[in-house]
Amino acid sequence: MRPLKILSLEDDPRDAELIQALLEPEDFDFVLTRASTRAGFVDALDRAEFDLILADYTLPSFDGLSALKMALERCPDVPFIFVSGTLGEEVAIEALKIGATDYVLKTRLSRLVPSVHRALREARDRLNQKRTEEALRRSEAFLNAAQKLSRTGSFGWSVSTGDLYWSDETFRIVEYEPGVVPSIDLVLERTHPEDRDLVQQTLGRVAAEQHNLDFEHRLRMPDGSVKHVRVVAYGSVSQENGAMQYIGAITDITERKRAEDDLRRALEEIQSLKDRLYEENVALREEIDKTSMFEEIVGESQALRAVLARVAKVAPTDSTVLINGETGTGKELIARAIHKRSQRASRAFVSINCAATPETLIAAELFGHEKGAFTGAMQRRLGKFELAQGGTLFLDEIGELPMEAQIALLRVLQEREFERVGGSHTIRADVRVIAATNRDLHSAIAAGAFRKDLYYRLDVLPIEIPPLREHQADIPTLIEYFIQRYARKAGKKITTIEKRTMDLLQTYEWPGNVRELQNVIERSVIFCDAEVFAVDPSWLSFESSSGGQDGETTTRKSPAEEKAAIEAALGASGGRVSGPSGAATKLGIPASTLESKIRALGINKFLYKKI
Repeated sequence: MRPLKILSLEDDPRDAELIQALLEPEDFDFVLTRASTRAGFVDALDRAEFDLILADYTLPSFDGLSALKMALERCPDVPFIFVSGTLGEEVAIEALKIGATDYVLKTRLSRLVPSVHRALREARDRLNQKRTEEALRRSEAFLNAAQKLSRTGSFGWSVSTGDLYWSDETFRIVEYEPGVVPSIDLVLERTHPEDRDLVQQTLGRVAAEQHNLDFEHRLRMPDGSVKHVRVVAYGSVSQENGAMQYIGAITDITERKRAEDDLRRALEEIQSLKDRLYEENVALREEIDKTSMFEEIVGESQALRAVLARVAKVAPTDSTVLINGETGTGKELIARAIHKRSQRASRAFVSINCAATPETLIAAELFGHEKGAFTGAMQRRLGKFELAQGGTLFLDEIGELPMEAQIALLRVLQEREFERVGGSHTIRADVRVIAATNRDLHSAIAAGAFRKDLYYRLDVLPIEIPPLREHQADIPTLIEYFIQRYARKAGKKITTIEKRTMDLLQTYEWPGNVRELQNVIERSVIFCDAEVFAVDPSWLSFESSSGGQDGETTTRKSPAEEKAAIEAALGASGGRVSGPSGAATKLGIPASTLESKIRALGINKFLYKKI
């Protein structure tokens, strides 16, 4: 520990020596510096830092009060004791008022040592207090800066009295002037109206149950803006009066909430894009995996050329197209050809078979559904309209669409907007619609099974596809095309076609049209063991191709005629719908289509089951 530095302002060296002699026996480790003039005193104060000043009052060049004032100006924290023989009472009192620590008369130097001890002790106490206060101020400054940076204010709350204490940052967060007396009423006044009940209930529950606080709510600021805050507080019981009091923090989490909202929206958008990409990939895989009627349009007949010429005119427009034709004539192929030649060719081509989709799910398939829209809707699913956004939607077998779905489709065609099942958000529909049917829609309209207004919305650009029997000149070309296709697929080499087979295939009426021809040739290629292609005549349904027989197609018939034909086919097949000997094969239509017709016409297929 360094020795004390004592400055003695004394013009008499003997008095200075006496003072030094009095202090030395007290185990003071000190260095005493003497100054006798004003200049010497000022120089000493400027050159060194002293721990104690002992000054005579009467000096040749100036008086002690002037020295005191000079010392207070340069080193106000250093104790200043007058040691004088001429200090009167009034002057002593004046000196103490100005800032002197004590005074000791030279006639009573026995008081000097206790006075020095007391002065040094009080100086240390003042220094420690000053350091403590400075540390406290620095700590408070750091705390205020930290609260401001973290947007976290502190508060105290006495439950019994309702008294509140707010830090500066708390005042800034709630946007009240620092002079305002905090209260619960001010808190509720700033609270968002929709959260006021929550805050009141929470504070009331805390007062009653005395548990800790941790909740979030909103503030409505004077300018109408909204802040989100989190309030955390821990309670304790006062040792003085046993009252419950809380010390807590209020944090402005507005930016965090905004970031969370932005993140949630971004994640929802990402999820939406992922869902859409997934659905489009599923649709794409379905289209790739699907065995279509053609890989391209094959044929050179006049009837086919007329259809393709109409496709070329229709494709560049954005109008709705209605394709009419018997089952198996290639309606979807024509729809794809229109899409590929349209301005939407770079976007998705999405198809749905209206007859193959259950009535209860058709709306969800077309327009999508929200999570929880119905039993089994575990997550949101995009519908065909959304998947085809910017592209083309092909509605196959539109004549089988339930009446409720017809109304919804009509709205989309009229207003170009729709809502998901179970949703309330309106979605714009930028989709070109191409519909196809093998039914006589005029008869369906007359029977009340199809809406007239929807028909005219769909029938903007009609295209009629002729059955294969009306362009038989294309049969040889189709036969060669399918033989090459399936022989290559099966790894077989077929060089010629049996003449009897070619004659048979050309004279057959093909009630199932090109699809039936495709199936017969694929089956024949699989069973063919030689390089000569031949077809088993039993594979051709001659009964179904002759007019007026049980297998007569249901296309272009009235509902009564259609019902009679279906019942006759069910009777001949023993109530069986699908399979080689089923009613669908006899009628030359898909089993799913026949099932839909059976439901629509109210036919009980079980009456025809053979026991």
